[in-house]
Amino acid sequence: MRYRLLSTFLFVSASTAALHAAVSQPSDNSVAMPAEVEGPAKAAMDAFKDGRHAKAVELATPLAENGNAEALYLLGFASESGQGAEASKEKALEYYRKAAAGKHKDAIYRMSFILLASDKEEERDQAREALESAAMDDPAVAARILGEAYLRGLLTPAPDPDKAVFWWKRAADAGDVLSVLLAARFYEGQFGFPELKDPKEALANYGKAAGLGNAGAMAALGSRLLSGDEENRDEKKGREWLKKAIDAKEYSAYLALGDYEENVKKDLKAALAEYERGKDAGQIDCILRAADFYLEGKGVEKDEARGMILLQKAAEAGNPIANFRIAASLLSAEKPSAADLMTGYTHLVAAANGNLVEAQNEIGLFYLSGKFGVADAPAGVAWLTRAAQAGSAQAQNNLGTLYERGIAGLPANIENAGQLYSLAANQGHGGATLALARLITQGVGTKADPVKGWALASLAAERGEKEADALVKEISLKLDETQRVAALKELEDMKSGKAPEDNKAAEPAPSKNDK
Repeated sequence: MRYRLLSTFLFVSASTAALHAAVSQPSDNSVAMPAEVEGPAKAAMDAFKDGRHAKAVELATPLAENGNAEALYLLGFASESGQGAEASKEKALEYYRKAAAGKHKDAIYRMSFILLASDKEEERDQAREALESAAMDDPAVAARILGEAYLRGLLTPAPDPDKAVFWWKRAADAGDVLSVLLAARFYEGQFGFPELKDPKEALANYGKAAGLGNAGAMAALGSRLLSGDEENRDEKKGREWLKKAIDAKEYSAYLALGDYEENVKKDLKAALAEYERGKDAGQIDCILRAADFYLEGKGVEKDEARGMILLQKAAEAGNPIANFRIAASLLSAEKPSAADLMTGYTHLVAAANGNLVEAQNEIGLFYLSGKFGVADAPAGVAWLTRAAQAGSAQAQNNLGTLYERGIAGLPANIENAGQLYSLAANQGHGGATLALARLITQGVGTKADPVKGWALASLAAERGEKEADALVKEISLKLDETQRVAALKELEDMKSGKAPEDNKAAEPAPSKNDK
């Protein structure tokens, strides 16, 4: 067995990891409500939107039998969502196909979403054909979806950024602001592909979206004109766009103004004033920034009580970072009271349920620690697994340790441990890098490889693992001159991001305890 170590410091999937934040294609099993309609299907649609799903299906069925596209779409939606009808992808596709044949746009898009998620290439090709046909009449939406599909690699063996940009430009030319913003984020490097990064093109697209009246684009444009690449900065225009964003009730503009005062102008008092204005408007990030200033005494007299009040305000609004910070404050005490322990736990759960991977890792450790008197190993492993699968290097390392040692109810599994250590090492985690070096050097679960072991141990030392120095020295004594040269080359390749073609990071194996 071979541990598939990637020698880069980022996940392979990082190029598309942020895409879900701005795409039309559903990233989960949720589906949108049917659109407003007039005509024979209106009563059925109104019943569905009122929550009378079974009645809506009853009303739509005879209309669908007569070929009414709106009714067919509603039945497809009911079958896809399992509301008013048995959930069935096959039935949903059947209804959507019939509605699409009647040129029902929403049916074409929902059908395409299902087909694009298929494992069958011919079904994904059907989606492409349907979308390309729809793009002739409705490029603003169909072309955007095609661009997203190409960037995700759903229509090609690998993501195709050129085709993604081609279709986004088609959609943008048809007035689709979302496609303009996708292009802006693409050229900014938010979707990966650093070789195609173009700050000026990104700025131009933000400017286009802002000119079309998109308040978020106004704030983004103003932020970059103030704090972006120096050659593109323009304070006067940046402030003008941020004022327009604020007038349009896009209060993240206060955050951009505060960040500019804090990080560019180095005026902490002016920065706090902007964060306070954003706080008063309810902007969560401004609340967190203001809390930091009071907790740390930045530009103002230190006031921990006021800082915690602000964190509590953000936590009450559901912000996972605020919940996590409150939990850390309460649980990090040497001997927290029972009340603080329970309150801290409550905030930690809220942060973990808010998909903050740091909190998911910590609550996993919390359950394993038995701080409530009894350890809950299944819950601890489940949370660590969830965080590891979400990309937390710390959780991957912790879960790898559990598998290596066969503790917390998990059977000893060196292969799982090695894969998890590899995932964490890919992200620069020193402890995981050292653990992997030890396994490979000793030949635990794999053929002993002192050359790679030395390179990994040296890398772990560079990443701050003090114990790695001893392992480096121990391995060095056993290497001959040829091996030393090879070990240095291995280390150089790891640090430069080179790796054999088959070295791909594996997903952490789910635990049977993962609920």
